[in-house]
This record gives sequence, C-alpha cells and structure tokens, in this order.
Amino acid sequence: MTKTYSAKPEDIEREWWVVDAADQTLGRLATQVASLLRGKHKPTFTPHVDCGDYVVVINAERVHVTGQKLDQKMYYRHSGYPGGLKTISLRDQLKKRPEHVIESAVRGMLPKNRLGRRIRAKLKVYAGPDHPHAGQKPQPFELS
Repeated sequence: MTKTYSAKPEDIEREWWVVDAADQTLGRLATQVASLLRGKHKPTFTPHVDCGDYVVVINAERVHVTGQKLDQKMYYRHSGYPGGLKTISLRDQLKKRPEHVIESAVRGMLPKNRLGRRIRAKLKVYAGPDHPHAGQKPQPFELS
C-alpha cells in the first residue's frame, strides 16, 4: 500500500526567480507567476502547504494586453463612504502604478484565505528593470 506524500514546512526549499514582464501578455504571465508562487512546478506540491518559491517581476510597466482592455478594463476601489466608488482604467493604472496591475492579476489566481495571503507576500513586482534582490541570486525564468 502506497502512502500519499505531504510536504512539511521545514522540508521546503525555496528558490528565487526573476521574470521579465516586457512584452508579455498580462494573463499568461500571471498564471505562470501564480504557479511558481504556489509551488505547482515541484514534485512535492501539497495544496494546503506554502511550498512555492519567491518571484521577482521586473519591467511591469511594459506588460502587454490584447484587445480593447487598455480602455475597457477598470480597477475599482471604494472609500467606504456613500458615493465613494473610484474607477481607473488599465491604461491609467499602468501609467500611475504598474506594479498594482500584475499584483492584482496574480492575486485573483491565488487562494482567497490565509494561505493565499502568505503566498502573495513572496511576490515582488517592480516597474523598471532594477530590483534590490540581487543578494538572493534569483534565476531567470523563461515563460513558455
């Protein structure tokens, strides 16, 4: 009789990956980043344990979207007061806060619980090509 393997938090080895978002489609980029963050690329993947890696995304301002999404896709936030709903288009959001665009796309693909919040903390997104994580020696990840 074979037993199912369940990863323990102390057995997990984390790696650092750097992903270049320049000229990549937003949704396809986000799915692969979410998979790396969850650890689905590892043979020791366990759904209820955070066994993923750290991911550094650079060039967030140069991400690509298809169709009319630049003007039609909206980001919403609410102040909590009556009439406090604010909207901003994807085009304006890429100019103002390009990191938020990728963080939001990846957040929608992760679990909506404590595990998802812990996983999301391992995502580092930067608008330009520079990042402060060179000391961790991140490996470049080629998107397929």
